[in-house]
Amino acid sequence: MAKTINDVSRNSWILSTFPEWGTYLNEEIAATKVKAGSFSIWWLGCTGIWLKTHEDTNILCDLWCGTGKQTHGTGKMKAGHQMMRMSGCQNQQPNLRNQPFVIDPFAIKDVDALCVSHIHSDHLDINTAAAVNKNCPEAKFIGPKEVVATWRKWGVPEEKLIVVKPGDEVKVGAVTIKAMEAFDRTALVTESDPEVKLAGKLPQDMDKIAVNYLFETSGGNLYHAADSHYANEFAKHGNENQIDVALGAYGENPRGITDKVTSIDILRMAESLRAKVVIPVHYDIWTNFYADPKEITELWRLRKDRLQYDFKPFIWQVGGKFTYPEDKDRLEFMYDRGFEDVFTKENDVPFPSFL
Repeated sequence: MAKTINDVSRNSWILSTFPEWGTYLNEEIAATKVKAGSFSIWWLGCTGIWLKTHEDTNILCDLWCGTGKQTHGTGKMKAGHQMMRMSGCQNQQPNLRNQPFVIDPFAIKDVDALCVSHIHSDHLDINTAAAVNKNCPEAKFIGPKEVVATWRKWGVPEEKLIVVKPGDEVKVGAVTIKAMEAFDRTALVTESDPEVKLAGKLPQDMDKIAVNYLFETSGGNLYHAADSHYANEFAKHGNENQIDVALGAYGENPRGITDKVTSIDILRMAESLRAKVVIPVHYDIWTNFYADPKEITELWRLRKDRLQYDFKPFIWQVGGKFTYPEDKDRLEFMYDRGFEDVFTKENDVPFPSFL
């Protein structure tokens, strides 16, 4: 801690401030004992989650430790950017990071697998890969072909890498990880090959760049839809699998863009998946896609008696914990407010009783 202003520099400020939550959440996750017949998840921002089971299997998925715009720059998007390709817009999108860093990636321990859903950098993060590779030497790195190719390029050892495509299953500790079809048009128009960009072609195969995941645990099953847009094939996944909790990439689509799932399609997704709980994520992270998840709750209240399957939405907060099935009937998360032990000792500044 700086003693005088002469001890303060930009670097000292950064190191003393970021990540904003320090190791608070790391410590909470490590200390949590998950009850039999349940699983716990923590929201780390964007679509990043930590899954912990009763058997103490720990799965990290899509943790992103980067940031968005930090300068106005030229004010233009780079040629070939997926948002430019989809919309025909040249002006830079103002995607500023909207949430604090709630976890310290370099204090991560005991991760059994890092799963990444697709190739976009707000899901596939070099900082997370470096931290998990260093701190969790036995952890597996699981992702579709192009995700694994990126990890390989970054230097993740070959023996840790596992390529998955829809239909594949990987057993990690007490969790069975199923790779499923992704429905992410935005990822589909992301292409690094200049010739493909110039020809206006789409990449050859969605299955090589993106998957959705189903995490099957002894306490229930978690479906991670990553950045999938709404698709009728969600019903196929719901028919073929038991899905208890589903995460969907919700957001407010800017004019001329369809990138995030809307509030009504979050409900359609949950109904198609036959989930018991649906949780919107991703809307939190980019200022230009920020949305109010209460819109989902209100639409659910209007429609719940007409829905084909019974489920509830759950409105989360970044850094918050959700335990299934303990929290399945809750509609909203609230941070710990503390002071459970109030008045267990004599307070030395008593208020007059009339206050």
